[in-house]
Amino acid sequence: MAIMYGADAVYLGGEAFGLRTSSKNFSLEEIKEGVKYSHERGKKVYITLNIVPHDEDLIGLEEYIKYLYDINVDAVIVSDPGMFSMIKRTIPELPIHISTQASVTNYETIMFWYDLGVRRIVLARELSFEEIKSITNRIPKDLEIEAFVHGSMCMSYSGRCLMSNYMTDRDANRGDCSQPCRYRYHVVEEKRPGEYFPVIEDDNGSFIFNSKDLCMIEYIERLVEAGITSFKIEGRVKSAYYVATIIRAYRIALDEYLKDPKNYIYNPQWLDELKKVSHRDFTTGFYLGKTDKDSQVYSSSSYVRGFDFVGRVLDYDPSSGIATIEQRNRIFVGDEIEVFGPNKEYFTQRVEKMWNDKGEEIEVAPHAQQIISIKLKKDIEKYYLIRKRKED
Repeated sequence: MAIMYGADAVYLGGEAFGLRTSSKNFSLEEIKEGVKYSHERGKKVYITLNIVPHDEDLIGLEEYIKYLYDINVDAVIVSDPGMFSMIKRTIPELPIHISTQASVTNYETIMFWYDLGVRRIVLARELSFEEIKSITNRIPKDLEIEAFVHGSMCMSYSGRCLMSNYMTDRDANRGDCSQPCRYRYHVVEEKRPGEYFPVIEDDNGSFIFNSKDLCMIEYIERLVEAGITSFKIEGRVKSAYYVATIIRAYRIALDEYLKDPKNYIYNPQWLDELKKVSHRDFTTGFYLGKTDKDSQVYSSSSYVRGFDFVGRVLDYDPSSGIATIEQRNRIFVGDEIEVFGPNKEYFTQRVEKMWNDKGEEIEVAPHAQQIISIKLKKDIEKYYLIRKRKED
């Protein structure tokens, strides 16, 4: 979905050496399949090897690197100098990108990595537009700068958190974060054990470490002019619907800018699109300067979700206008749905009739991943997605 909805490259994690090993990541065969799929479409795949490893974490790295090189992975993303050295020693030709976890915040550090052969650096998230521009004005022309522009933010500097390790014995820097920043907290006064005082006036507690989601779609022009050559969208363990919606919005906005930079006009509808997936409140992070109290969410760790993802188009018959759909949430006859695809404006229509996989007319599709058919008023294609406003 990332490739189909406009990504030029995808970064993903395997079952080891990356910062999301607690989730179900790609097996070796799945990475191979993903690389083949991407390359057939002229796109790239980067593999995360961005843990801060202990000695035992490095076991098997050489074999893993050789496999990634043999299947033509385009680059690996690394934060640790020791892991960098092992990769260089094992496969000198394999391109290495420096991860945001390496906390690259200045020109001298960039040149240190450049002199070692690095040609892309993912900047730390703690930099402003002015600082990024100062850096990109000085770097060699063959060095690419990548920066995060959208997605979940870690409350710790460059994502290096010790809270998870301390509270749950799960090391965030070795790929096993339990996200204690999203827990609910109260204050306890030492002479009043057992008495929990809310940090703010909220019976549910306070989420004092809970960062908002980064969102920079309103600043496409400034991102490009700052010299950033790759926009990175955070999508760890997110749904296909999330990935498709977010990438589609940024793809449309960026293409609109590149088409005519001098006459580029931001369209507020792009931000509206981003809000149609589960998200926290948005922040611009450090891009506009130092963060303040408004960069955190204090009332809840839950997501804002105004729309439900209700279906994925498996097939479409243009002669009849009938779409075959895999249901993802309940759909009723009479529902008003929105249908969208890559680089296309969404359209809205009411579900007038619906059939199950036996051709029987039905009033509701209640079963997860139920195969149904709906007549649509406009031509679409396979892999279009369908959403509807969330029920109250």
